[in-house]
Amino acid sequence: MSIHPEPAVNEASTVSCDDIRLHFEVQRLYAVEAQLLDQHRYADWLELFADDLHYWAPVRTNRLRRQQALADGSPGEVAIFDETKASLAWRIRRFDSGMAWAEDPPSRTRHLITNVTVRPGDESGEHVAESAFLCYRNRLEREVDLYAGGRTDVLRRTEDGGLLIARRTILLDQNVLLAKNISTFL
Repeated sequence: MSIHPEPAVNEASTVSCDDIRLHFEVQRLYAVEAQLLDQHRYADWLELFADDLHYWAPVRTNRLRRQQALADGSPGEVAIFDETKASLAWRIRRFDSGMAWAEDPPSRTRHLITNVTVRPGDESGEHVAESAFLCYRNRLEREVDLYAGGRTDVLRRTEDGGLLIARRTILLDQNVLLAKNISTFL
């Protein structure tokens, strides 16, 4: 799956009820996810992910137009996030332990998810959802960070009919993080 899939320019003009239902379900999933993150309910947030999760944000570099294919890191290279569900659980336990000094006192965040599109995935029961995000983070009196970018998720249908996030690729719009740390989830 490409990090930058080409947008569909001439999509079919008719949309089925199933398409509308799926889009609403994905929008609702992302709204719940944002709310859980902003309320610091990280253990509940983690339940939105499949057990075989890959949560990845490659490092981006500035390249000339003719070299844009090389601008985003590849799997196995240095990444901002290269996580599994188990490693995210470890980070969450660390937050809860009081040993995460970068989050004591905790940050205040606001996650905004927009521009959601959904298309069929490569496997049966999977869908690919793309979205744009903005995460505002404030800590202490004067620490303010903004993270903006796009996400590509592979969503998997569960046996009970719900959706889980099986893979997430996060492309930040900045290649140099100006924040002192990135102790928030995107």
